Amino acid sequence: MAKHDEIEFRFSAPRGAWVGWEDDWAAAERLVARMTLEEKVGFVSVPMGTSEQAPEGALGSAAVNAGLSRLGIPMWDESDASMGVTNPNGIRAQEAVTAFPSLTALGATFCRDAARDMGAAVGAQSRHLGFSVQLAGGMNLIREPRGGRIFEYLGEDVLHSGILAGASVAGVQSQGVVSTLKHYAINPEETGRVMISSDITEKVLRESDLLSFQIAIGHGQPRSIMPGYNLVNRLYASESAFLLNTVLKGDWGFKGFVMSDWGATHSTEHAAWAGLDRQSGWDLDTAHYFGPALADAVRAGRISEARLDDMVIRILAALHSVGALEERRTPRSGPPPAHLDVARRVAEQSIVLLKNDGVLPLDQTAGSRIAVLGATADLGILSGGGSSTVTPPGHVRRKGLGIPQMEFPRIYHAPAPLDAIRARFTGCEVVFLGDDPSGLQPDDTAVVFAEKWACESQDAADLSLDGEQDDLIARVASQSARTVVVLVTPGAVAMPWLGDVSAVLAAWYGGTAGAEAICAVLAGDANPSGRLPVSFPARETDLPRPPMRDPHATTSVPGQPRRGGYVNIDYDIEAADVGYRWHAREGRPAVFPFGFGLSYTRFSYEDVDIAATADGVIEVALTVTNTGDRAGIDTPQVYVAPPPSPDDAGTASVFRLTGWARVALRPGESARVRIICDEVRLIASYDPDKPGWTIMAGDYAVKLARDAAAEPDAQAVVALNERRLPP
Repeated sequence: MAKHDEIEFRFSAPRGAWVGWEDDWAAAERLVARMTLEEKVGFVSVPMGTSEQAPEGALGSAAVNAGLSRLGIPMWDESDASMGVTNPNGIRAQEAVTAFPSLTALGATFCRDAARDMGAAVGAQSRHLGFSVQLAGGMNLIREPRGGRIFEYLGEDVLHSGILAGASVAGVQSQGVVSTLKHYAINPEETGRVMISSDITEKVLRESDLLSFQIAIGHGQPRSIMPGYNLVNRLYASESAFLLNTVLKGDWGFKGFVMSDWGATHSTEHAAWAGLDRQSGWDLDTAHYFGPALADAVRAGRISEARLDDMVIRILAALHSVGALEERRTPRSGPPPAHLDVARRVAEQSIVLLKNDGVLPLDQTAGSRIAVLGATADLGILSGGGSSTVTPPGHVRRKGLGIPQMEFPRIYHAPAPLDAIRARFTGCEVVFLGDDPSGLQPDDTAVVFAEKWACESQDAADLSLDGEQDDLIARVASQSARTVVVLVTPGAVAMPWLGDVSAVLAAWYGGTAGAEAICAVLAGDANPSGRLPVSFPARETDLPRPPMRDPHATTSVPGQPRRGGYVNIDYDIEAADVGYRWHAREGRPAVFPFGFGLSYTRFSYEDVDIAATADGVIEVALTVTNTGDRAGIDTPQVYVAPPPSPDDAGTASVFRLTGWARVALRPGESARVRIICDEVRLIASYDPDKPGWTIMAGDYAVKLARDAAAEPDAQAVVALNERRLPP
C-alpha cells in the first residue's frame, strides 16, 4: 500500500500590511508631495469607464482614472469581477475571455490551490486586456440562501470563506493587478439593498462576518476593500467610521484603499472622515461628492489636507505595489490566455454528488439511450446575472433584468450540456426531449438539467427551481427508474422530488467549462469531490428570517428614488451561528449539511490522534486511505465546540469548522494528514469593552467528521488554558 509523507494543513496568517508596503507608501508620498490640491482630488473619484465622463482613451469598463501625465502617473482602468473580465453593455469588441465557475462553485472545492489558481487566471486575463484593478474578491457569509448575489460568495462558514477568498485575492495580485475584497461587511441580501440596515451587535459581528474578512485580508493582502450598498447598524457601510477606521485601518492595520461601490457614496465630509478613500462611479451618485465639493471642504478646513493626502497615498501605494504606475496599460496583442485547464479543474472539483442510488457513473454500454431533459439544456450553462456576468464567445443571451445603468441579461455559456453529452457518450443514443417527458422509453436513463437564476439587485422569492421544473422532474421520475438531476443553481434549492430520483449533482454555475465538467462526472472520468459550502435547508421556515420582502415595495438600485423607507434586518437572530451552526443550535437538521459530499469511491480514517500543543493549538492527525476502486479526493473536517462563555452559561455552544484537509488518493493509497487548527480566534470570544479575543480556560470538544452534521469518525475533549489576543 503506497503512503505519502505527512501532509500539514494550516490556517493562520500573519497580521499587518503586505510585504514591502513601506517602500510603496514612500513612493506614493513623494508623488503626492508634488501635487496641487486639484490634482489630489482628481485621484479620489472615478467615473464609469463606459460613461460620457470617461476620459479619451478609456478602455470601456467599470471605471477609469485619467492619471496625471505631469508626474508620469498613467491612466488606469478597472474591471469587474471575480469570475472573469466583464464587458459592460458589450461596449468593447468581443473578447476571448473565459467565464470561470461561480464563487459558490469555487467554495465547493474546499481547495485553496484552486482558489489561488482561479484568481491568478482572472488576474492574468485582466492584465492582458489592459486593466490595473480587478473588482474581484467577492465574499460575504451566505446568511440568506435566497440572496441574489450568493453565486458571488464562497459559503456560509467563517474560516472556509476567509481562507478561499484570501487565496483568490493573492492569485489576482500575483499577476500585477489590484484585487478588491468585497462587500465589507454583512451584505447578504439584494432586495432593497440600498435601504437595508444590517443590525448586529459588535461582539457577534466580530466573531462572524468581520472575522471572515480579517482572515481573508491576512491571507490575501488585498490592496483595496469595497464596502457594500447596505447600512450597518443604521450607518451606510461606506460611511461607517467603526468599520473603516476603527476596525479595518485601526485594529487590522490595513494600508490599502477603501473604494465605494458604484453609486454608494452619500456625502463628502462624513464619508471622508469615516475612512472612505474613493468615490467609485461618481456619475451614478446623486452628487460628485469627492470632486469639487471635496476640494471646497479642504480649502474651508472642514477636511484636512492630511486626510486628503492619506486617501491619495493609499490609492497610489496600492497601484505601485503591483507595478501599475510603470506605464499606461493597454490590451496586449492576441487573445488572452484561456486558462481552460484551470476553469475545467475548478468546475470538475466543485461538483457535489448529493445522492446516488448506483446509477452514476452512467452506463455507456453500446446501444443504451440517454434522454436529456431541461428546457435550456441545448443552450448552455446558466450564469448568474449582474455586474459580474462574463460574456465569452459563443454565449447565448436571454432576457433578464434591467436597471437604469445597464441590462442584466440571462447568459448561457457554451458549450451546451446536450452538445457535451453527445460528444462524450458517442457509444450511446442521446436524445433531447426538452421539457416534454412523453418521449421517454422504459429503459432510458434520464438526465434532467434544472436551473435557478440569481441576479444582482433582487433576491429570490423562495428556494424553488424556476418555473415548472419541479413538476417536470417529478413527471420524469415517475416514468424513468434511472433519473439523474443536475442542479445548475447559485446555491441551495428545495427538492420536493428528492426521494423519487436516482441521483442528484449540485453543479452550480460552471462557466465555460461547466458542461464538460458535468459530463466528466456523469461518465466517471472525474470522481465528484465537491463538498457543500452551504447547507440545503429542509424548509424555508427553518431559516432565521423565513419571509422575503416584496422587491417592488423598496429600492434596490443606487441613484433611484427611495421607496418604502429603511428596513432594519436583525442578524442577531442567528448571531455568529450562521448556516450549519444555526441548524445545529435550533435543532433543525438540513437536508444536506455544510461540508457534505459523496464520492464514487470510499475512504477510511485510522490512527486518529487529537491533542492540543503547549501553546494551545488543537491538532488532529489521521491516516486517510482510499479503500475503493477509483481515484478520488477526500475532505476530512475538524469541528470544535468551545465551553459556554459566562454570558451563555447553561447553553451548549455549537461546533464550528476549525480546519480541514484535502487529500487526493489512488485506489489503495494512504496519506498521513495533520490538520493544525491554528486560527484560534475561531474558538475565542470577542469582548468589545476590553477590545480583544479571549480563549477561555476549559474543555473543548473536538470532532473529526465528514461534514458538519455527520456522526464523528473520532472525537475527544482537550483542555486549553486561558489566552488573550488583540483585536
